[in-house]
This record gives sequence, C-alpha cells and structure tokens, in this order.
Amino acid sequence: MRSIGVAERAIELMCARADERVAFGKPLADQGVIRDWIAESRVRVEQLRLLVLKTAWLMDTVGNKGAHTEIQAIKIATPATVQWILDKAIQVHGGGGLSQDFPLARAYAGIRTLRFADGPDETHKNALARAELRRQSTARNEVR
Repeated sequence: MRSIGVAERAIELMCARADERVAFGKPLADQGVIRDWIAESRVRVEQLRLLVLKTAWLMDTVGNKGAHTEIQAIKIATPATVQWILDKAIQVHGGGGLSQDFPLARAYAGIRTLRFADGPDETHKNALARAELRRQSTARNEVR
C-alpha cells in the first residue's frame, strides 16, 4: 500500500506539472502523450488496488498459503508499475525530475531498490509460473 501511495503522489506531481508547464507553445496537459501517461497511470494504480484488495480478502478468508499466487503477483506487479509511473512523472518534469527539487528521483531509487530487496522479479515470476503450471495441469487432469 505504501508503494501505491508513492504512485499516487507521482500522479499528483505529474498532473500539476502538466498543468503549469508550457513547451513548444502548448501546455504539457494538452499534449496527447502526456495525457496518455496520466490515463495509463490511473488505470495501473486502480488495477494494483484491486489486486491488493483481492489478496487481503483471500488472506483473511483462506490464509496466506491460499493467497500465495496473489501475493506473488503483487510482488511482481507493484514495484514495476510504480516504477513505470515514476518514470513518466520524471519525464514530465524534465531535468527537474532528476533533481532534489522534486521527490521523484528519490522515490524512483527507492522503488527500484524494493525490486531487489523483496527478491528479484525473476524469482517471483518463476514461483508464480510454477504454481500456475501446476494449477493448469491439475485442471486439465480433472476434466479428463
């Protein structure tokens, strides 16, 4: 949830910058690619929220073992998604996005570090894929 808060702050900063910054005679907020980034950022955050909500519900109802697949999915999706949103926010800010004038560069470094500290993405993907292969195999065998 903390990472989703970071993403929300990045969207907030991205929108504020897009509203106030003019480039090539047009506000950034009027440029299609910037609007696309803002829209995509909102969609991605809402997807993460739903995944977190589902996972929390599963943890409450069937326990951590029963929610293992969703927990793995969160560990894969959240840092990558938040990093993508931070990257777009930094781009909207231009060179300032990499400076200490805005919290974006520090947040980017923090979320990138999380992708290592919580275990490499590949480890989580491998575990998730192994579980999915097992689940699909079981489902196919039950049909026969």
